[in-house]
Amino acid sequence: MADDPYKILGVPRDATDQQIRAAYRKLAKKHHPDLNPGDKAAEEAFKSASAANELLSDPEKRARYDRGEIDASGAERAPPGFRQGPGGGAGGFGGGNFEDLFASMFEQRGRPSGPARGGDARYALTADFLEAVNGATKRLILPDGQTLDVKIPHGTSDGDVLRLRGRGQPGRAGGQPGDALIEISVAPHKFFRREGQNIRMDLPISLHEAVLGGKITLPTPAGPVALSIKPHSDSGTEMRLRGRGVPAHGHLHAGDLLVKLRITIGPADEKLETFLKDWPQPGFDPRAGMTA
Repeated sequence: MADDPYKILGVPRDATDQQIRAAYRKLAKKHHPDLNPGDKAAEEAFKSASAANELLSDPEKRARYDRGEIDASGAERAPPGFRQGPGGGAGGFGGGNFEDLFASMFEQRGRPSGPARGGDARYALTADFLEAVNGATKRLILPDGQTLDVKIPHGTSDGDVLRLRGRGQPGRAGGQPGDALIEISVAPHKFFRREGQNIRMDLPISLHEAVLGGKITLPTPAGPVALSIKPHSDSGTEMRLRGRGVPAHGHLHAGDLLVKLRITIGPADEKLETFLKDWPQPGFDPRAGMTA
């Protein structure tokens, strides 16, 4: 029998949908097989978290679990007082709970027996920063070991939920299957930062490039481009590359790449030190106007 899904996710029994979703995302990021290759313990923890989230994120299943009608694996529980006799048949009724049995029988008879749509299944998937910006196809490993190839549209944001129609729980009595709802977590990049449709980055340049200017090769989400540095560029100068941010999608236009220059001295040789000692840069005070 599966463990208590509330304990697996580490949430109280009165947890909100948002708390359940946040707890699942945290565990999914920690134990995802893509981030823990060959780690069987992490794989099992990921499967347990996914199964727990699948049950608790479905309002009907969660309510039935809380009432004791199904167990943590989603299997039906026997009615109160019912015990199985030899050969799998009905045994006695502990405590004379005939009323509980009849109530359960009438409840089952009262449920619709025709076709019914299957429930939605919820999963979490981590995408790299550039995969979310440029679009990609990622493989999602389901709790039962099966896989789904998920197409991540370009411009996907952290927390976006993708819907794969018909890839959820099977329907009942020929009903349509539910959908798979996949929440995307975007991993941070080592130097790109997203702000809406724009992307920001700090660009290290040498003292030589800052003073004399020049052309450099700049990495962008869509590939390298040539960038001209103007002579006498200060650290903190911001440059805008239009249309080089998040690509346009839907009703949103393409964003820009905002580049902030950061002067990096690097190794200072004797010639540079001697030059600076003999050149005090007269008339210039970088801290002019700074008064408390």
